[in-house]
Amino acid sequence: MASQEGTPESRLGFSLSSNDISFELDESVYPLEAIYGASYLFLDRCYVYLTRPKDQIVGVRLTAQEAAGAKELDALAGSFANELLSQTLRLKLAQSTARIREYYTAAALRAATSSPSVDDLLAELESEELLEDPLEIMVPWEEKHGRDQGGESSNG
Repeated sequence: MASQEGTPESRLGFSLSSNDISFELDESVYPLEAIYGASYLFLDRCYVYLTRPKDQIVGVRLTAQEAAGAKELDALAGSFANELLSQTLRLKLAQSTARIREYYTAAALRAATSSPSVDDLLAELESEELLEDPLEIMVPWEEKHGRDQGGESSNG
């Protein structure tokens, strides 16, 4: 990040004016997508102006929505710089894990398209022996355990 010459500088080395702070970003360090991401997140806090002063350089000007002093503008630019780093890292992580996400997405789509049809499930049910009851689940309680100790049935 570099400041423009001939204007007062902030504590962070950015160009400072009465109601805005500006700086330039090198796209070889901060990808344009990361700059856009950071800019988007600051739309509710300030006005963001992006320019292209030179090839591979993006000019950023943050203008306070209300009156702000040098300290507030410097803090705004510092927060923007931190968010810019965060967006750059997110972008790099997304790029490095893209193949893994593509693999899992393709596997999920393959599994969804190869699921058995209703006819296949019905044929599978018909082929099973449904009348076997090794745990005697279908046997009534009275037949399995007899009557209560008092000789009465459990129905009353």
